[in-house]
Amino acid sequence: MVKRIEKTKIMHRAVEHNGIVFLGGIIADDVSVGMGGQTQQICKKLDAVLAMAGTDKTKLLSAQLYITDMAQKEDMNAAWLEWLDGNDLPARATIGVADLGSPSILIEVVVTAAA
Repeated sequence: MVKRIEKTKIMHRAVEHNGIVFLGGIIADDVSVGMGGQTQQICKKLDAVLAMAGTDKTKLLSAQLYITDMAQKEDMNAAWLEWLDGNDLPARATIGVADLGSPSILIEVVVTAAA
């Protein structure tokens, strides 16, 4: 069975299948702030979407963080580690990209979690 959660115009925020929850890409709402601030906003949104799917950040399996400026990676890492307990870290990749649709969008995060 496939469970779809929170439909948007172009996707569902999360899709669960066989005990795995796949989240679509999440960006910050206020993109006027820097990398750390955008990462903090995304983490709060991840908490909300994971909760809608009946799971939480302690069950993260993997994360892909797409960022437009590797020079700001430490700011992203600081906000990421502030959000996560160091014992429940997912497998992770940080991918440098040239564009996320707007120059103001500095980071987009995609995660997978156990249900």
